[in-house]
Amino acid sequence: MEARGLGRTLPGEPPVPLVRGVDLEIMPGRFHAVIGPSGCGKSSLLYLLGLLDRPTAGTLTFDGVDTLPLDGDARAQLRLERFGFVFQFHFLLAEFTALENVALPIRRLGRLSGSAATQQAMSMLEAMGLADQAGKTPDRMSGGQRQRVAIARALANDPSLVLGDEPTGNLDSQNSARVVEIFQRLARDQGRAVVCVTHDPEVAAAADVRIHMLDGIIEKID
Repeated sequence: MEARGLGRTLPGEPPVPLVRGVDLEIMPGRFHAVIGPSGCGKSSLLYLLGLLDRPTAGTLTFDGVDTLPLDGDARAQLRLERFGFVFQFHFLLAEFTALENVALPIRRLGRLSGSAATQQAMSMLEAMGLADQAGKTPDRMSGGQRQRVAIARALANDPSLVLGDEPTGNLDSQNSARVVEIFQRLARDQGRAVVCVTHDPEVAAAADVRIHMLDGIIEKID
């Protein structure tokens, strides 16, 4: 993914700039951390990169495709096929089991039969060390287990870009470390591009690329 002059400003008097003039390349096989103080535009940038919000300035291309002309349906389809999202809150459906939650995006994409979708979802849970949790609803799992189910769901359709918005924010240090290890493996071993907004210095230290933001702009990248 490549952004050039990317910006997002909310209309008003005066207008409110959230992201300003961002030039950025998100590379496959790299774990990127977006860091900076609260309110600096980190999550706003992530939502632009994830096609959850539309820029008001600049360009954004994904795999050579200009995303700006895409309508809502085309953007949603691209997200479903190629992107995976992990948020601070797991957003699992309470009435569904772990297996059913992970199978949802697979069934929505519609490329696999019902039994194949279930098998694919189970393989995702196994990869997260959660095979024994497949039949449990979220209220019967720990916070760390729920977040790993959310990661399994994010990976269900084999995305090339994984985006996390404070995915360790509600976890203890042990479970945070486990999530970070998963993100490192996704990038370094599986060649995915991973972008993670975080306030946690340990998460940032584990990343390959650190994107420092302040007041809606990128101060530096190291």
